[in-house]
Amino acid sequence: VTGAGVVALLTALFARRAGAASVVVLDPTPQRRAVAEALGLETLDPADGDPAVVLKTRWRHAAGDRGADVVFQCRGQASALHLALRLLRPQGTVVDLAFYQGGADAVRLGTEFHHNGLSLRCAQIGRVPRGLAPTWDRDRLSAETIALLGEYGDALRKHLVSAVVPLDEAPTVLTDLAARRRHELQVVFAA
Repeated sequence: VTGAGVVALLTALFARRAGAASVVVLDPTPQRRAVAEALGLETLDPADGDPAVVLKTRWRHAAGDRGADVVFQCRGQASALHLALRLLRPQGTVVDLAFYQGGADAVRLGTEFHHNGLSLRCAQIGRVPRGLAPTWDRDRLSAETIALLGEYGDALRKHLVSAVVPLDEAPTVLTDLAARRRHELQVVFAA
C-alpha cells in the first residue's frame, strides 16, 4: 500500500483481513508510519533505499517473476503511482484509490508498464468493478466494514483519530489544515 493516510491504512487492514500473504505500507512520513505500525502493519520508508528493489527481493515467485500481485496506491501523487507500478510482478495490478488534482504528468508508462503487462484500475467511492457488483453489493460491503471495525475499532479510534474538535471550531481548523499550519491524520468534529 503506497501512502499511510486514513484510506491507505483502512485499505491495508482490509487486505490483511482478507488474507493477503504480506501487506507493507510505504510512506515517507515517520508519524504516519508510526500509526501504521501501531495498527500492527509492516512499514517501509521510501527514502531508505529503493522500495521496489527491497520488496522484489523479498517477493520472489520464479525466475524473472518477483514483486507484488496487487498494490493499492493511495497518495494522489504521480511519483507514488510510478512507484506502485514498479513494485508489481509481471501482470500485476495497481488499484488506484487516489485523486490527482493537478493531473499525473510525471507518471512514466514505459519499461515496467509495457514489458511486464501491468494493469491499472481506478477505484473510487461507490464503484464496484463490473462483474463483481452482484457479489459485492451494499449489504456485503457494509458487513465487511462492520467486521473490520469489530476487529480493529479500538485501535482505529486510538491511532487514526488525531484530533476531536468542537464543531464551532471547524472553520478555523479547516482553514489551518488547508494552509498547512496544522497537520492531522483524521479530525472528528463533535457537537
